[in-house]
Order: sequence, then structure tokens, then C-alpha cells
Amino acid sequence: MSIRNLDDLLAEGVSGRRVLVRADLNVPLDKQNGAITDDGRIRAVLPTLSALVQGGAKVVVCSHLGRPKGTPDPQFSLRPVADRLGELLGAPVHFATDTVGDSARSTVDALADGEVALLENLRFNAGETSKDDAERGAFADQLAAFGEAYVDDAFGAVHRKHASVYDVPARLPHVAGRLVLREVEVLSTLTGDPERPYVVVLGGSKVSDKLAVIEALLPKVDRLLIGGGMCFTFLKAQGHEVGSSLLEEEMVETCRNLLERSEGKILLPVDVVAADAFAPDAAHDTVRADGIPTKRVGLDIGPETVAGFAAALKGARTIFWNGPMGVFEMAPFAHGTRGVAEAIASSGAFTVVGGGDSAAAVRALGLDESAFGHISTGGGASLEYLEGKTLPGIAALEK
Repeated sequence: MSIRNLDDLLAEGVSGRRVLVRADLNVPLDKQNGAITDDGRIRAVLPTLSALVQGGAKVVVCSHLGRPKGTPDPQFSLRPVADRLGELLGAPVHFATDTVGDSARSTVDALADGEVALLENLRFNAGETSKDDAERGAFADQLAAFGEAYVDDAFGAVHRKHASVYDVPARLPHVAGRLVLREVEVLSTLTGDPERPYVVVLGGSKVSDKLAVIEALLPKVDRLLIGGGMCFTFLKAQGHEVGSSLLEEEMVETCRNLLERSEGKILLPVDVVAADAFAPDAAHDTVRADGIPTKRVGLDIGPETVAGFAAALKGARTIFWNGPMGVFEMAPFAHGTRGVAEAIASSGAFTVVGGGDSAAAVRALGLDESAFGHISTGGGASLEYLEGKTLPGIAALEK
């Protein structure tokens, strides 16, 4: 990968220079009180920000949060993120109440060497996500005016052709931050010549969301373990009834074809936890995967499946995991995700957790993050990289 990195920029000297950092601070917030429920993405960017602060840079951080519609929306404000970032850095983070307006300009202008400012949500501006090159470029011009150099450390956004990710690097000297560099190095290992046996664990809701990565990985892996909501479309493809479980009827034939071509590599659940309703207090029990009652919904893989998946993971030298095995947010249906995660963590393999809900599950279940080789911050970006797609943010850094 021919990309300059943060060390190159630091070697040139950043003291007194304004450095614009694109971070991914898109953290989950409690809907009731707005509190951050998982600060993993904030902690992930600390190595880059700390290095710049220690180098004496005037650090201007920008990020998105949620999906506002191109105008300010208080529920998606980055203010609580600024407070938490300041706590983690051990110094106040100055917060601009807009992105490229009067508050942003005055906040950036007032920065002293070694200080950090956070601009308000990028997506409060329509130009950030616009498909019109001119509109997006005009917003990029305004953002780029806040920096003398640009650092992309937002791996979770590099698959988006957005102004702050794709257009700003064309306007400033640019480098990859520590997080982006590490993500690309790790994922390159998975797409290159990984140590074998190479086992992939896929979960989550929909086959359609993972179809491209299944197609890309199937020839390369030794085993592909499938759980989560997406497993029911595969079970249907085998001719089994799945009750009222999540089902993509239009994907059944595709799954049947994948099973036929997999040469036995695909391993599906043999038992599931089925409930009367999608609710944490719903009556539930474990049933055979080929015998889910008509009015019941599968919400987790069963203990026999966990044991089978753990056996398949034992002895693996490389493991990639993306997607929970069940509705882990509800305690009765978290056992499958926990069991598989613990098997991955104790495997002794080089392990990569593919971001998104998988990373959230590791933290929500109280598992030791250090037991995993690498926990990605970008679910969608990780999958698209493994699919072999060109990621706009990476392409922009390579120019």
C-alpha cells in the first residue's frame, strides 16, 4: 500500500501546524439521556490524536454521528463526544457548535499548540454526503481551510465517497492515521495468504448484506460458519421450515446454490433457541434447526451448535468473525454469541473481529478485548475490503 502515514507527517514536524483529522466518532447514544453507551471508536483514535498533541499540532477533529438529513439535529450533536474525548485525552477539547461556520472558524483560530478542537457533526451539512461533485467539493474547500495537513483515521468511513473522506485529501497533504494503517495491514493479511486452517464466522440479519463477502471468501476459506438471522434463509434452502424466523425468500435459491458450490465448507446450526415473540421475556426453548415450530421465531443458535462451531474453530490459525449469532442485546438470546466469541478468543489463532455489531457484542458481553488479535472499527468497510472493492477513502490517500 503506497500511502504516507502519520509517522511521515510527524517526522516533517507538526508543531504549530493545523492538522485536520477525520475520525470516526459515530458512537451509540442512549435514546433517553444522550449518554455514550460504547466509547470504543473514541478510544480507537486516541493513538493518532495523542501523537499529534505531543508533537505540538493544533488538532482539528471532524466526524459524523448518525444519519441526520443534511441539517442540524440536536439528537445527533457531537457535544457529548467532545466531553468524553477530553476525558480520555486528559485535556479539554474545544467544541465548535457548527462545522464550517463562525463557531468553527473562531474555535480553530483560537487553538494553541497541542490543543484539540472538535467540529460539529459533518452530516449537518448537505455537502458532506452529496452525490453532486460540485456541492461536495465546495464543502470540502471549507473543511480543508481548517488544516495545513490532513490525517484520515476514520476507517469506518473509508468506503464512503464523502467530502471529508474523498475530496479533502485532494486539497491537502494527506496521510493515513495509526488506526487506518493498522486496519488495512490486518485486512490485507486476510485477503493475501493467511495461515491455515482459515475459518470465517458470519452472522447478522440478512444474507443479502453478506452475499458479496461470502462469494469472495468461499474459495479462500477452509470452513464458513453461519449463524444469526441469516442462517434461517440457508436452512430454508435446505428444505427446512423456519417458523416465523427472519427469512429472505428471494435469497433462498441463492443460498441453495452457495451450499451446492461450497464443497461442504459451510456449517449451519443444528439447533436454535426459538421464542414465542421477539422480546426478552418471551417464552423460549431449544429446538432442532430442522424442526422450528410454525409460530416461533429463532433468536439464537443453540448449545449443540455452539459446541460444533467451537470444534470447527479449534486448531484454526486464522479466524475472521463478522456478525452476532443471535439477538445478543437480549440476555436470554446472548449465549450463542458469547459461546462463539469465547471459542474464538481462546483458539490461539490470529483473530479479527469485523467491527459493527460484533465489536459491540464483545464489549456489551464484557469479554476481554485483548483476547482478540484485532477488533475492527468498520463493519461495512471491513466487508467491502474483503470483497475486493476499491474504497474511496483509501484510494484518495493513495493519490
